[in-house]
Amino acid sequence: MADPAGLRALPARAIVAALADAADRWRDADFPPRVRATARIRERTGYTEPVVDAALDRLFGALTSAALTNAICGELGSVDALDGFVARPGRADGYAAPVGRVAIVASDTTIGVALVPAAFALCAKCDVAVRDRGDALCAAFAETLAEERRECGAALATHVAAAHDDAAWLAELRAADAVVAFGGDPALRALRAAAAPQARFIAYGHRTSAGYVAREALATQDGARAVARGAAVDALLYDGDGCLSLHTIFVERGGEIGVARFAQMLSHALDEAAVEFPAAFALPPPRAASYRAGAAFRAAVGDGALFASTGRPHVAVLDPPRDEPPPLLPRTVALYGVDGPAEMLAFVRAHALPLEAVAVAVDRADVERAAIESGAVKLAPFGSLQTPRLEDEHGGIGRIAPFVKWIVRS
Repeated sequence: MADPAGLRALPARAIVAALADAADRWRDADFPPRVRATARIRERTGYTEPVVDAALDRLFGALTSAALTNAICGELGSVDALDGFVARPGRADGYAAPVGRVAIVASDTTIGVALVPAAFALCAKCDVAVRDRGDALCAAFAETLAEERRECGAALATHVAAAHDDAAWLAELRAADAVVAFGGDPALRALRAAAAPQARFIAYGHRTSAGYVAREALATQDGARAVARGAAVDALLYDGDGCLSLHTIFVERGGEIGVARFAQMLSHALDEAAVEFPAAFALPPPRAASYRAGAAFRAAVGDGALFASTGRPHVAVLDPPRDEPPPLLPRTVALYGVDGPAEMLAFVRAHALPLEAVAVAVDRADVERAAIESGAVKLAPFGSLQTPRLEDEHGGIGRIAPFVKWIVRS
């Protein structure tokens, strides 16, 4: 891998500027490298072009100089701490030095997820290696970054679709001072075992997101429809893949709009959102089809309700059995009528749901407490789950903090 000495000689602000300028070029849908990457991503994931475009717009639209700077300052106190010792009120002077070499394993599903930690690791002046996906998105961005600043491109290496037992990649893992890994528990265990014992291991496992619709949000038709529209986008974008995809919604009883009526609104909103973000498949995958069939049978005998449009591979199911976990399936949403947030919390705990986020429609202290106690690390309005801010922590973990080691001067 390239010697990062050149990168370490750069002011951190110059690295931030190079990353932001490279991302700005990728915001243009007609930028030739993006056009080529879009085709490869579609081939790898099966996602439709509008979905891939939405993902790339969100990814590169968030990667701005202001967002990078705000995140760094929020965690380290200042960007200057990456360049040398800075005064810290009440503490010894500190220097946020690079942790060393960083290896990043990209997710199989989420588009470009490795680019964000790679960007912050570069800001920390680390040498970075990414195990890229078959679409080579990270490799393509690295080329653009090198055009903006040679030192940045030289410090970012990619291993496109390297096998798990690829000798070169295993060597990167063993040499890494920090490893960032996305994946399920078996993959994370294998990666942890392959890494050096003293390496920092930053793991992002498989998680899901839920929503809570408080009765206050159901006071008017317009308000309820707005919540339903936001929930539909959160549920359908990326076909329900990823930790910020909405699969479960708890709807509070007692509002002017009833739970069943809200479920109907959500069904209509799903139909509308599917026009903008069509599915990667014409028919539901087998497990989703089986779940839909079971819900249809229960609805036929008066147990819950099924909301599905003919020919559309998405579905909303009202009040499925509570002794079963929610269906974490593509384009499938389960709604549960509840009397209060305590019911949501009990359900989440009973099924040990690993929540990343809870979408909310109003600010209410008891809903906020239940969301926090559920284990979620993000609360956000409906419709914004799939557009996380770069400045915010992901998975409850800092953006740049894992990639620095503090050196103090007393």
